[in-house]
Amino acid sequence: MTGLFDLEYHENKIREYQPPLTKLDRVINWELFREPIETALYIEPKGAGGRPPYDKIMMFKILILQKYYNLSDEQTEFQINDRTSFKQFLNLKIGDKIPDEKTVWHFKEKLANKNLSIKLFELFTKQLMNKGIIAKEGSMIDASFVDVPRQRNSKEDNADIKKGAVPIVFSKKDKNGNRSKLIQKDCDARWMTKSGERHFGYKDHINADAKTKLITKYSVSSAAPHDSTEIENIIDETDNQLHADSAYRSEKIEDYLKKINCDSFVHEKGYRNNPLTQEQKDSNNTKSKIRARVEHIFGYMTNSMNDALHMKSIGIKRIKSSIGFLNLAYNLFRYEQLVRLQKVKVM
Repeated sequence: MTGLFDLEYHENKIREYQPPLTKLDRVINWELFREPIETALYIEPKGAGGRPPYDKIMMFKILILQKYYNLSDEQTEFQINDRTSFKQFLNLKIGDKIPDEKTVWHFKEKLANKNLSIKLFELFTKQLMNKGIIAKEGSMIDASFVDVPRQRNSKEDNADIKKGAVPIVFSKKDKNGNRSKLIQKDCDARWMTKSGERHFGYKDHINADAKTKLITKYSVSSAAPHDSTEIENIIDETDNQLHADSAYRSEKIEDYLKKINCDSFVHEKGYRNNPLTQEQKDSNNTKSKIRARVEHIFGYMTNSMNDALHMKSIGIKRIKSSIGFLNLAYNLFRYEQLVRLQKVKVM
């Protein structure tokens, strides 16, 4: 029979191994996020009684671990029940009531409806800047595909979606009066082919600090637009140097950077009848030493966060929320890494 001290020994052993969530929990002040979450989700009580709601910070931490391990809602519920390190991260004990998958889904929906992911991301970024951790000594930008479940539509339906219209068949109500087909369809995602690979979904456009590789700004688009189209949403007067690959090289962008007094370190671009000179190639190689660091961010999301750029959500509203929490989760874990490597001090 397992006794109390056996359980304590087991839990202490888990902490000694220092799994990623334990390391994160030691350096993050989670109370920073309480006020905006509770304010946004506040509902006037209708009377006494009823089951008390789960703590909002615990629910928020569930979304962070869900993003880090790229878990579905069903998998999240199972893993919290199964893994001691997850329970420790959430301050739960064996036998405590654990949110089920529907509760997790509803919490995410509420945050998406309030557009809260961008607000929480900006809150943490602002703190990093106020503490001098992000010094804005140079900015790197890039974009990555965010793949979502592929749709099986007719040619006519796809033609309507491409025009920005919702196919009539999607809007038809079922016998219960619900548009059940529309709920299962993503009318905002788009197809795009790059380097011979087809992608269906969206793009995460990021601006990252060149020194720390912390994301400072981001925007979300469908997969179709060119990476450069979002530049004015992620680069502004607060940026003094821009490092980017040749996809962002154009006369329009160079004029915009001059307008906001941002020095351009964008790679030169060669053309069919006007190839790069050796001097331009050498310049690009020098610029790559900084610019290439932005690719480490998406590499971390793919390799360390269990292929997090493949998402299970559909629709622009949910995807914006999901990408926002992905970028926030990345920043939280990157900050922990910087502290552990003694690059920065705990805030």
